[in-house]
Amino acid sequence: MTNHQHPHAHTDNTEPTDWKHDGVRVVPGNQLDGNVPSTPGMDRKAAINFARVGAEKLWAGTVTIHANAKTGAHHHGPLESEIYVIKGRARMRWGDQLEFTAEAGPGDFIYVPPFVPHQEINASATEVLECVLCRSDGQAVSVNLDIEPIEKPEQVLWIDPTHPHGGV
Repeated sequence: MTNHQHPHAHTDNTEPTDWKHDGVRVVPGNQLDGNVPSTPGMDRKAAINFARVGAEKLWAGTVTIHANAKTGAHHHGPLESEIYVIKGRARMRWGDQLEFTAEAGPGDFIYVPPFVPHQEINASATEVLECVLCRSDGQAVSVNLDIEPIEKPEQVLWIDPTHPHGGV
């Protein structure tokens, strides 16, 4: 009998876990699934979800927004979302009338809480915006909204313990 510790049980009544088939999964970047709920103006593709790998508590994939384009207003229900900007400049608008705005560039993370109405905008007229997107559930939830945005949104600087006076 091998003496080791990990979160699966070896008992006399069960077979050991088949790690070869039930362990790590690699999803090649050229094999992402574009058949996921989307929002007008963006191209979402799933990498990690329940259908692809059996993920029950997270969803991960990519999102691309063409130069000078924006998505429709939407929210993701009870899910938390994280966006990591790989390339380009993201302008986020949020609020009941999309009245707040902030920008993020390569290497920046964006957090979107549950039920927050928001819109992603590619702030560049010439460069594509490429991001990695993660959500707190294995299901893709996207609720498109019919919101009339206010003309000029209020800019909001990122404020956190490291940047108590705001940063861009």
